[in-house]
Amino acid sequence: MTTCIPAGGGKLHYQVTDCKGHGLQGCRKTSSVSGVTFNRCSQKELSWSSGVSKFLNIQRCNFSQSPISENWRIIRTVTSSCLRDGSTKFFDFAVIGSGVAGLRYALEVAKHGSVAVITKAEPHESNTNYAQGGVSAVLCPSDSVESHMHDTIVAGAHLCDEETVRVVCTEGPDRIKELIAMGASFDHGEDGNLHLAREGGHSHRRIVHAADMTGREIERALLEAVDKDPNIFVFEHHFAIDLLTFQNGSDTVCLGVDTLNTETFEVTRFNSKVTLLASGGAGHIYPSTTNPPVATGDGMAMAHRAEAVISNMEFVQFHPTALADEGLPLKPTKTRENAFLVTEAVRGDGGILYNLAMERFMPLYDERAELAPRDVVARSIDDQLKKRNEKYVLLDISHRPREKILLHFPSIAAECLRHGLDITRQPIPVVPAAHYMCGGVRAGLQGETNVRGLYVAGEVACTGLHGANRLASNSLLEALVFARRAVQPSIEHMKSSGIDFSASNWWPRPVVPKSLGTNTMDKILTFTREVRKELQALMWRYVGIIRSTIRLKSAERKISELEDKWEEYLFQQGWEPTMVGLEACEMRNLFCCAKLVVSSALARHESRGLHYTVDFPHLEESMRLPTIIFPASPVKSTWSSRQLHKQPI
Repeated sequence: MTTCIPAGGGKLHYQVTDCKGHGLQGCRKTSSVSGVTFNRCSQKELSWSSGVSKFLNIQRCNFSQSPISENWRIIRTVTSSCLRDGSTKFFDFAVIGSGVAGLRYALEVAKHGSVAVITKAEPHESNTNYAQGGVSAVLCPSDSVESHMHDTIVAGAHLCDEETVRVVCTEGPDRIKELIAMGASFDHGEDGNLHLAREGGHSHRRIVHAADMTGREIERALLEAVDKDPNIFVFEHHFAIDLLTFQNGSDTVCLGVDTLNTETFEVTRFNSKVTLLASGGAGHIYPSTTNPPVATGDGMAMAHRAEAVISNMEFVQFHPTALADEGLPLKPTKTRENAFLVTEAVRGDGGILYNLAMERFMPLYDERAELAPRDVVARSIDDQLKKRNEKYVLLDISHRPREKILLHFPSIAAECLRHGLDITRQPIPVVPAAHYMCGGVRAGLQGETNVRGLYVAGEVACTGLHGANRLASNSLLEALVFARRAVQPSIEHMKSSGIDFSASNWWPRPVVPKSLGTNTMDKILTFTREVRKELQALMWRYVGIIRSTIRLKSAERKISELEDKWEEYLFQQGWEPTMVGLEACEMRNLFCCAKLVVSSALARHESRGLHYTVDFPHLEESMRLPTIIFPASPVKSTWSSRQLHKQPI
């Protein structure tokens, strides 16, 4: 179910749609969904930030009355005795994801209990590691919080929550200073002060960076700190399958997560008092994305299945300048798993966009030219490509001093040079690629969700900061601020909670499909890979940079048909709903996220920020409302939309 709630306005506008974006009669949400009901709260209580806690936790859970015993109060360190066996582990805090949000949070809560950091691949394999540009923060005397707020809200097409924006812009500088104190090394200018870059949409130089490898440097510093912390345990190659939830009255409560060890093919259950979801985005619902292969929307899909509220999924940011391999003198020998990002900072440093006729085109679309926000630049490039029937445009920085280019953009220069292109002399071929999800799991000002014990931070979350379009370099900033803000409520929740060791047996365990045999699994794997490519192609064709109602409805129908075909094939081969495998589970998460994006896009009857539709080309002030997807129990429930296990009663 999709509806819209005003961004900080206080009143709940009942613009309700079903999952297909069609209008529904009846305004109150009072049925079936345990985690979110409105019949016990006033409409005036519902807003994004200051009121979001009331919205997300309408009836607070009294844990003294919940079916959780006091046998397990606090575990400071994990020992073999409390791990029980290899298939079940108990922690105070479970952190899903090893990017900047997950690691920063882990380092703080580890002062109060044991922490499991659960990561899908190696710890460094996260969107953080691929973030080139930097972190935005007000660190210059000529800059101001108000200016940063203004830039953020303008870029977000005025859909941002003002209180959230103020909190992030105000607390950002302290988060940067903490990183520096932890050993993160950022570039400095000749005067000895931090070198601050400028990117599209920013009115001041406020981007702290480490050349064009900022994310990698932050990740390095955080991982070194995590490695030294005796209370943090990192579990590599553990794919999160589903959150472990149960119902306590009207509350949904989270007590951990089931995972699949992708190296040993064993299922490991993590029971925890508090769970932080920091699993990143869903870029791989599209065929070309700057995101690493791990970004398959697992956290958003898991949270949706666990009855968490989802918001603003229609706002998918396409980075305007990913490296276009077709335009390189020496083509890569194999297809990339993810597109190579050419940072926003290249345009911020004077880079100019040309079409293949070497005509500069950005001034035709926006007076800010190359410094316009990403949604404007991406649409402009898309328009040029379609009008001229070309595959890429050119980004030229060669007019800048050679030594400056190599100093500021060493990784981009090196990657291009590997393929025969010298960016100090030649323009860079670029094309838009899926980059960032502005929507996600709806969070309050402390990272809380409507699921008790579940917090979110980073790209998986929708905090209200980004609105309809993320301002450049605000993503790492948001992750740092909300990871820190989620700490205190998490500690309080942990201290008030106890878990019985028998809780690990409340849910049936997922099953690794060894019984199906190698030949059957090979067929399932081959078919799943084909379906994945087909889904990605559908999303790019029908739910891309420019949209229409007809194309969105076609996407909705075709995705449903494709999902039905895939699930029918799996179950014909002997697959069962409780079975798990990495690529099969990724596929169901991709389906889930794709459907969330499409249903959200159908619900927005205007063009705002990243969502541009030819049927509603103008921005409508009456539509300045975030899109909300409430948990629902559809009559026709697919494998991707339900948890593998039944919730205990």
